[in-house]
Amino acid sequence: MKSSSVSGVAGKWCARFVLSGLLGVFMLLAVGYAGIPTHTFRISRDNFLLDGKPFQIISGEMHFSRIPRAYWRQRLMMAKAMGLNTVCTYVFWNVEEPQKGKYNFKGNADVGAFVRLAQEVGLWVIVRPSAYACAEWEFGGYPYWLLNEKDMKVRSRDPKFMKLMKAYYEELGKNLAPLQVTKGGPILMVQIENEYGSYGDDKEYLQMNEKLMRQAGFDVPFYTLDGINMVSRGSVEGVLPAVDGSIDIQQIKDTVDAYHGGHGPYFVGEWYPGWFDTWGKPFNTVSAKVCAEQLDTILAHGLSVNMYMAHGGTTRGFMNGANYGDNLPYSPQISSYDYDAPIDEAGHSTPKYFALRKVIEKFLPAGESLPPVPQAESVVTVPDFKLKYASGLLNRLPKAVRSDMPLTFEALQQAYGYVLYRTDVKGPSKGKLDIDHLRDCGIVFVNGKRVAVLDRRLGQETCDVDLPSEVNTLDIFVENLGRINYGPYINDNHKGITKEVTLAGKVLKGWKMFGFPFSSQPRATSTSDIVSDYPVVREGSFMLSKVGDIFLDMSAWGKGDIWINGHNAGRYWSIGPQQTLYVPAPWLKRGENKIVIFEELRTDQKTVKTSEKPILNHLANGQGS
Repeated sequence: MKSSSVSGVAGKWCARFVLSGLLGVFMLLAVGYAGIPTHTFRISRDNFLLDGKPFQIISGEMHFSRIPRAYWRQRLMMAKAMGLNTVCTYVFWNVEEPQKGKYNFKGNADVGAFVRLAQEVGLWVIVRPSAYACAEWEFGGYPYWLLNEKDMKVRSRDPKFMKLMKAYYEELGKNLAPLQVTKGGPILMVQIENEYGSYGDDKEYLQMNEKLMRQAGFDVPFYTLDGINMVSRGSVEGVLPAVDGSIDIQQIKDTVDAYHGGHGPYFVGEWYPGWFDTWGKPFNTVSAKVCAEQLDTILAHGLSVNMYMAHGGTTRGFMNGANYGDNLPYSPQISSYDYDAPIDEAGHSTPKYFALRKVIEKFLPAGESLPPVPQAESVVTVPDFKLKYASGLLNRLPKAVRSDMPLTFEALQQAYGYVLYRTDVKGPSKGKLDIDHLRDCGIVFVNGKRVAVLDRRLGQETCDVDLPSEVNTLDIFVENLGRINYGPYINDNHKGITKEVTLAGKVLKGWKMFGFPFSSQPRATSTSDIVSDYPVVREGSFMLSKVGDIFLDMSAWGKGDIWINGHNAGRYWSIGPQQTLYVPAPWLKRGENKIVIFEELRTDQKTVKTSEKPILNHLANGQGS
């Protein structure tokens, strides 16, 4: 996307001095990002105008944080070949500032590199940099450490929150502001907040968000995005209101007109060709035929659109979020973010991809054609193999933190993972053990024996115990299964044992807490013959003569996490619907590959299998396919 003036100057220099000319080209390209716009983009009365001409945005969402960096280019090229002219991405605050004041814009967190790569591929970019994202992502994108700011409320005008958000926006602006179309980059628009109308109606809060983003250097057109019935609450005066949750063309136009001076342009900021998935529920699908018909209707009426998702990818590590509400039980999302998107989790085209590509081809400008569809990485399988080493949880206890009452993960300065809570209880004692506000899963042990598995999804916080007439060791192993990412309870997001534990009505005190954040790959060095009711770490290796993507089939295992060559591949859980974990080829190598599995429930399992295809819709009770 160079301007003709840059090319002319470069050619003149090349005619004089070849070496100087090459240096000049690089200097001018750098200056282009620093302040020489090569294109213009603005919002007119009824159209988006790119270089002064009407431009229909045909965008697809993909989140760079959910895609291995080595695959960014292939996924972007897939989007381009489907017919998209724009790609849209969230930026997650907890990825870019995982610890307070410690920023990370490197590796898979390098949003600037993703945006530049999109421009190389020939795509425009829409950025959703809001401190709040939702996106089925842990805490809606907020970093966990915000919960340690006493009496502070996120997503509000709380001065402490605003100060922290301002600092984050300033760092983000350093990385993204130079990549706006006003500076020669591909970023066309920036979103203020995200679906705020579904949460609140504080217009001053929204205006403060806009002001902070402007101060951080964002000067392209802004827009808001809300459900079709929530635009009145989430829109900002003078800012384009985009909508989601509707494909009723007249309803969309009437809604935008009502809050944008009686005119367009009209932008469906999230159109859903698929949907997200939660543990224990069937995998969601939308047929290719329905998707094609809906997209055809949207484009034929001249609306701009962003499909959510064009490519979902994978939520790695412990970064999945959860939904929860007054009429909705706690519902954590699965690791796969396949989303039934047209480009599947592993970057392959689907029948939906070609159906949508065919629709978009109808609306291409005269003389344009779509590039060929790029190849995705091949899938390889591995013969079943056993893990050689194991280590029991009690063999690897870290230093304890002592407290009269249980402490939350946040009070322990632990973001994710697990905490073992331990106390001694004098017997005999028989009755109901009640864990007040267990978040989110807890395995209860008495004197080394597992007596109960409690699950917040099912409203389980109690179990019956019978303690003999001696000093008994009570252990409660608690997992953070993902902080709430959407809804009114986002400020109530502490993890662990968040209040007290009682036995037969008596409050238990004198706790020791052992943290297992698993921020890096654990190790197991003993033999695999370990027998334990407690969770175990198992370690082994497998050989590859050819490198390709792999799907680990974990259907025979219980519940836990996997690391491959040091990379956290995500969670697995036999309840489904997800039974495989996707391992991308860039994490693998020819020869020996290390695998570590942390298993919580089926601790005698040793054998690992792979699958030729993903298994994303099989529930333990036999539902799914």
